[in-house]
Amino acid sequence: MNFFERQARARRSSSRLIVLFALAVLAIVVAVDLMVLLVIGPRPGALLASTVVALAVIGIGSLFRIASLRGGGEPVAQQLGGVPVAEDTRDPQLRRLRNVVEEMSIASGVPVPKIYVLEQEAGINAFAAGYSTSDAVVAVTRGALDRLNRDELQGVVAHEFSHILNGDMRLNVRLIGVLFGILMIGIIGRKILLHGRGFRNSATIMVVVGAIAAMSVGSLGMFFGRMIKAGVSRSREVLADASAVQFTRQTAGIAGALKKIGGLDGGSRLAHREDAEEVSHMLFGDGAGLRGLFATHPPLLQRIQALEPGFRPEHLSRLQAQWLANPPDGLQEDIALGLVAPGEALPQVDRALAVTPPMVAAQVAHPHDDDYQRAHAVVAAISEPLHDIATHREAAMPLILGLLLDDDATVRRRQQVEIAARLGAAAADHAAQLRETQLQDLHPMLRMPLAALAFPVLRRRPRPQLESFLDTVHAVVHADDQVSLFEYCLGRLLEVQLREALDPARYIRFGRRKPGNVKQEFATLLAVVAQAGNPGDRAAAQHAYLAGMQRVLPRDHLPYAPPAGGVQALDAVWEPLDALDPLAKQVMVEAITAAVSHDGRISVAESELLRTICGVLHCPLPPTLEQLPH
Repeated sequence: MNFFERQARARRSSSRLIVLFALAVLAIVVAVDLMVLLVIGPRPGALLASTVVALAVIGIGSLFRIASLRGGGEPVAQQLGGVPVAEDTRDPQLRRLRNVVEEMSIASGVPVPKIYVLEQEAGINAFAAGYSTSDAVVAVTRGALDRLNRDELQGVVAHEFSHILNGDMRLNVRLIGVLFGILMIGIIGRKILLHGRGFRNSATIMVVVGAIAAMSVGSLGMFFGRMIKAGVSRSREVLADASAVQFTRQTAGIAGALKKIGGLDGGSRLAHREDAEEVSHMLFGDGAGLRGLFATHPPLLQRIQALEPGFRPEHLSRLQAQWLANPPDGLQEDIALGLVAPGEALPQVDRALAVTPPMVAAQVAHPHDDDYQRAHAVVAAISEPLHDIATHREAAMPLILGLLLDDDATVRRRQQVEIAARLGAAAADHAAQLRETQLQDLHPMLRMPLAALAFPVLRRRPRPQLESFLDTVHAVVHADDQVSLFEYCLGRLLEVQLREALDPARYIRFGRRKPGNVKQEFATLLAVVAQAGNPGDRAAAQHAYLAGMQRVLPRDHLPYAPPAGGVQALDAVWEPLDALDPLAKQVMVEAITAAVSHDGRISVAESELLRTICGVLHCPLPPTLEQLPH
């Protein structure tokens, strides 16, 4: 199952969630009506009123909780006591976590998510939350940082990235919102009962009786809520374990983390039990102690045995005895294991890569161990001073602008004027200085990863500053009225990701359009890509264009007509193409790949072009498109 099939499955799961929620609401309304029927008899007016009130309470509860989660993953992390990890942290454990997340992000082709640590949680657990890759949060417990070595931490983070890439976290956040509604009647009853204690008059007794009845109905809501979460979560956890192994290409990491959950007293339990119940379906391990039909995760031993078939219960007992006497220390285990080599060096700028459209489509949001090795190599290739600049609050904006400064001195001076007019002379000078000292000889494959490292710092800026920054990026890109494809794509990618981070709840829908509904948009995109890959050679560009169109619209005849506006013509295609059905997006990626690889090979620059286009259209690609030899 590839990325596009998993996206289609996630959309179907969303539909099933709506059906299950409707059935749960129906059951609760029937239960409320039965109680009214038992208390006051068959009065149609009273039954209608009870139905309306029950529906209103459920609806208002769900809408309220959904509204409270409009910020994406951050409200969930903060609710559980999460503390953000600073980009420039020097704490060894936090630095190790940030390195793992950054490398995983670069390997999978998505923006670096916000990183939180649940400092008060001694158990080993983690979760990913958010509506899109641009507002995603990855949170781990303090117990995971203390007890897991780097391989195990990598396995846990890879598991959570699977949820990010597969669309699971979007469904999980929605689930928190909708299920809150069916718990509302029970919550109201519990609050009334709590505040009704100590009173003895008859009216209060009637209120307490009503509260007990509401709590009884609430228990029905709790039953349905737990059943829905268990049904949605269990199979996804199995798939996420398998994806983590496929990503890191080793079972020892995630299996080791699961063994430590089973072998240590704290396990994966969260101290905040009520909050743990609400988010139980999105945790790496069982955080709320749910069992049987309500279990949101497969049995721990079953998960370990799926990774290591020879593992037996007595092995876990021996580990429990060993760790009782000498609890594991993740950092000390890292020292004993030694450092991992960064992997293969970056390819030469003029090197051509052999790819095929199905191969690239299969890599979308489906990184392998090769990609993780390359991500490690990419991060290692970024100098420490440059890495520090990317994660520094005051330097991130000048760094991005420095990447966009032109080689031509006249154009560059014009761009600096635009920067100074919007962000001040100091920012313009800083951008120019970074270009001259740090960025001039930067490998092309490091530009987008460097921007990805700066993204977490950028999105923490206030909205007015981000608006000014995006306006500055636009001005710098258009300073000479000759927008290169790299300038355009970097600017557009920044705008998409930052705007999604500012208002994540607006970007939660799966598309439903078919290729036949966006024919002209496909023609424009493929014409621009073909022209950019074959400048000055109209025949080769036309051949590339037709190769792409044959993939996506084989029965339609849309002649090659490169738009007069060049790359800026793409402004009109992003929204319609991003609204494509997930499986149609797979065809789209294959079509773009066919256009850039019409001669059987693509350059490193073209592979970066492909990655940026796919990033704008929410189809994240790994750092490079070929596979390392095994």
